[in-house]
Amino acid sequence: MKLSRMAFALTTAVVAAAAALVSVVPAHAIEGPNLAAGKTMTASSSVQGYTPDKANDGNQGTYWESANGALPQWLQVDLGSPLEVSEVVLELPALPAWQTRTQTLELRGSSDGTSFSTISAAQGRTFDPAAGNTVTIAFDPVAVRHLRVVVTANTGWPAGQISEFEVYGENGAPSETGELATGRPATASSYVHTYVASNATDGDPTTYWEGGSGAYPSTLTVNLGQNAELERVVVKLNPDPAWSSRTQTFSVLGREAGASAFTQIKASATYAFDPSGGNSVTVPVSGTVSDLRLQFTANTGAPNGQVAELQVFGTPAPAPDLVVSDLSWSPSAPSETDEVTLSATVENDGEVASGPSTVDLFLDGELIGAAQVGGLAAGASATVSGSIGSLTAGDHEVGAEVDPGGTVPESDETNNDYTHPDALAVSAIATSDLVPAAITWSPSNPSAGDGVGFSVAIENQGSVASAAGAHGVTATLTDNDTGQAVRTFTGGHSGAIAAGAATGAIDLGSWTAADGEYTLTVVVAPDANEHEVKRGNNTSTRTLSIGRGAAMPYTIDEAEHGSAGGGAEVLEPNREIGDLAGEASGRQAVVLDATGEWVEFDTTAPTNTLVTRFAIPDAAGGGGIDATLNVYVDGELLQPIELTSKFAWLYGAEAGPGNSPSAGPARHIYDEANVLLDETIPAGSTIRLQKDASNTAAYYSIDFISLEEAAPAANPDPDRYIEPDGFTHQDVQDALDRFRMDASGDLLGVYLPAGDYATAQKFQVYGKATEVIGAGPWFTRFYAPQNQENTDVGFRSEATANGSTFAGFAYFGNYTTRIDGPGKVFDWQNVSDMTIDDTWVEHQVCMFWGSNIANTQITDSRARNLFADAINMTNGSNDNLLRNIESRASGDDSFALFAATDAGGGDQTGNVYEHLTSTLTWRAAGLAVYGGFGNTFRDIHIADTLVYSGITISSLDFGIPMDGFESDPPTRFENISIVRAGGHFWGQQTFPGIWIFSASKTYEGIRVSDVDIVDPTYSGIMFQTNYVGGQPQNPVTDTVFTDVTITGARLSGDAFESKSGFGIWVNEMPEPGQGPAVGSATFHNLEMSGNHQDVKNTTTTFELVFD
Repeated sequence: MKLSRMAFALTTAVVAAAAALVSVVPAHAIEGPNLAAGKTMTASSSVQGYTPDKANDGNQGTYWESANGALPQWLQVDLGSPLEVSEVVLELPALPAWQTRTQTLELRGSSDGTSFSTISAAQGRTFDPAAGNTVTIAFDPVAVRHLRVVVTANTGWPAGQISEFEVYGENGAPSETGELATGRPATASSYVHTYVASNATDGDPTTYWEGGSGAYPSTLTVNLGQNAELERVVVKLNPDPAWSSRTQTFSVLGREAGASAFTQIKASATYAFDPSGGNSVTVPVSGTVSDLRLQFTANTGAPNGQVAELQVFGTPAPAPDLVVSDLSWSPSAPSETDEVTLSATVENDGEVASGPSTVDLFLDGELIGAAQVGGLAAGASATVSGSIGSLTAGDHEVGAEVDPGGTVPESDETNNDYTHPDALAVSAIATSDLVPAAITWSPSNPSAGDGVGFSVAIENQGSVASAAGAHGVTATLTDNDTGQAVRTFTGGHSGAIAAGAATGAIDLGSWTAADGEYTLTVVVAPDANEHEVKRGNNTSTRTLSIGRGAAMPYTIDEAEHGSAGGGAEVLEPNREIGDLAGEASGRQAVVLDATGEWVEFDTTAPTNTLVTRFAIPDAAGGGGIDATLNVYVDGELLQPIELTSKFAWLYGAEAGPGNSPSAGPARHIYDEANVLLDETIPAGSTIRLQKDASNTAAYYSIDFISLEEAAPAANPDPDRYIEPDGFTHQDVQDALDRFRMDASGDLLGVYLPAGDYATAQKFQVYGKATEVIGAGPWFTRFYAPQNQENTDVGFRSEATANGSTFAGFAYFGNYTTRIDGPGKVFDWQNVSDMTIDDTWVEHQVCMFWGSNIANTQITDSRARNLFADAINMTNGSNDNLLRNIESRASGDDSFALFAATDAGGGDQTGNVYEHLTSTLTWRAAGLAVYGGFGNTFRDIHIADTLVYSGITISSLDFGIPMDGFESDPPTRFENISIVRAGGHFWGQQTFPGIWIFSASKTYEGIRVSDVDIVDPTYSGIMFQTNYVGGQPQNPVTDTVFTDVTITGARLSGDAFESKSGFGIWVNEMPEPGQGPAVGSATFHNLEMSGNHQDVKNTTTTFELVFD
């Protein structure tokens, strides 16, 4: 909070002078002052920090608590002199964490503080947070000086508890009416910083709303949920003495439910707020309203209106109450060809007649129709019907909601929806049902100039075989920018397709890729045995992006797109962690679990290497097993490949899994094996992976293979690059030291010839710029001791070596679990002008972690199967370039930029991350950006993040000193594909394709453009705000999305289905103790299709702007 937000003591004279110039309406007795405000409180006992004075400090969030386990106890106020009183109001904190409780209370009075008599006999009084956690005790007027409340029982805690002890009397006693505003939605015409409207109804006077600077008139509105007959409005500020006296000028307006315009119910007046009197004013009002509004025109203590708590007292007005009491359908047992009519019975259970309304009809959670309902007298009912057409076979959930738009003011707005307890069962008809299945292309992530081959399978989802003739397929590739078709492909299958069966891959032809965004539309011709009602699903589309991601020198061939035989099983796709399909690329794999089963691939280019992503079982007690799998080329056995599950299979807690199977459910079940072949396999060959009798693992799950033709790079200049004398760690360090100590100036660095290098510690590079050059990552390879675990290896460098280059080698570690601290191949601080190129890192914690790194390039590299981030730049890292890097199966964010300041450094700006590919991240995001400004992330492909978002854009500081986002220049995300991203983590929270998370630091200057989100696990884009102590932190501001598409957000079908299926979701309650997203975002040229629900925003705290 800025100092200008409070009128401190040094400005008191100025405020007083200003107050003298205006007409002030004081909070005098006739308006019901709290007679206990500022008076002395005593108690029979208290526990540390919960003293009697907390019960009249004007803060409902603080409270008195007596000694525990020692009831009865008492709390007492001295009014200073005998006063006529007739009502006591007792409060507890109005927060959901304070569960409903009953305290048995007796009220006693005294004129001398010694002799007390009973005013109100002991009675159980219920405190309910949903009703403001307030109890009112009314009694016949009595003159007393001392009031004592005696607590004899408490169902919520073994002690007396009171947060506010208010006393009313004489002409100012409030009536027995309820407080209606606490916890209700509040909106405002403007706000500053985090001082949002919801603070004014959260039950905590230490938080507050404040209007935008000088933006008068400024309004604060609370929605009471139904019409209420008003008695008074109480406006509070924080009673802390730091908030010295001030005046605010405002009027009170209201409108009934269903009305559009507000009318004035209390003329504008100037009210005095004084902490010594509780910093509260009471305004008597009358009228019937559903929405109450304060309109501010002046504040002597700040540049706009301020409200810590807006309380509205009154009684609910009589109202209708519409409910759906029953649903039925006709015919009662339909088949797929029947037209179905739904009928909903609506009743008015309220006290008065209702106006006309609408009933929305839902099938499987989706809105499918609506019907009109006329006005209903109290107690009356009516049945309305609507046709919903024919339905697919199976069980369907049927529901209805009356008055979905809230046009009828009701006594209960929470009981309008109804779901029938029985499913609507639709029987299948005898028909074929042909659909496009397994629409694929190879390579899976092509670059411009690549030849791309397209294929599709036809699946028969029907109950009878297809006709025996030809089944044609037409595929059209359309340029999304121009809308023009660039190529049409045709293919087909001849012969009957059995019910439940699918054809093999049908070749559709090839196309030379060009940069751009494309849509592939595949249409299967209607079948003669296919009923007309089953032909609506004969068309399917997929998005193809060219020019996004890393252009690597290898192809990737998915096992499910190859040919499987011998009984091998192609797994159906799912998104389950610990599942052979759920953790596979594309969420499918091929399982070989019996001798003679195989999967094979056709090569499109020569290769002398083979990388296989696989899963084999763990040992019973953990630690992995070793096995082999045979490789055939064109039917001839080439060689077995050696596999191990030592580096896979983690168990237990999602945030910290370990290697013991007894710890809990499994995750991270895949690994990779790579082999440099003894011969080059020509293009057009067939590579087969086959389980033979000698291959002893119980099963082999094959995700994909990767093929590459590699050749070693020679010493670029033997006269200027030193070579080690051998392949030990010391041989390499000796060569580095010889170069460092050379004074001739002729040498450039150290060349590492092809070979396997043993290393068990960090190499030290310092003293001067050094080039460390290998023969290429397939040939110059560092290995940590493979009979050990978790050895910290890599390169240490310091500023005296600025300008160094590290290129052309691979590092294979021995980490089997995450250990924070060691395990980073490049762990650098305070260096600049460095280059890392053509490297390969596997089985480490991280590839690169850099603090305060400047003007450094990391290019043309691959990071695989890690236990934390692939690359993370932090602590003022600036003007760095990441280009053409693939991260596969990292154990934290694949690529991260974290604007922490705990280890020094300045602004985190000027960094460019481009042409990156992230796949199969098994914890955290493909790309994560935490704070900074002027950083650019572009031309990126992210797929198959298993538990987290594709992209995280967050201002959470993790308790570490950190900079938030700034807007000049903005942070940009451009030309990105996000495919099959999202998951669930941290208990019950689900994650989207893009996660917008405003938290402990400022959130502004975010620009997202030309992004395609395809088939997210739960939602496309999710907005969320962090809450601390029940209060939101920084809102989302200055955030703009341009040319974004979101397709295929469907219901997940798992335990988190209620949090799924949204193209855009403004999260209203991500986790217990959190709250709705706060702020706003703007979308230009947004396109959405195939989502269960395009937009879900039930909050009043977040605004989405579409144009």
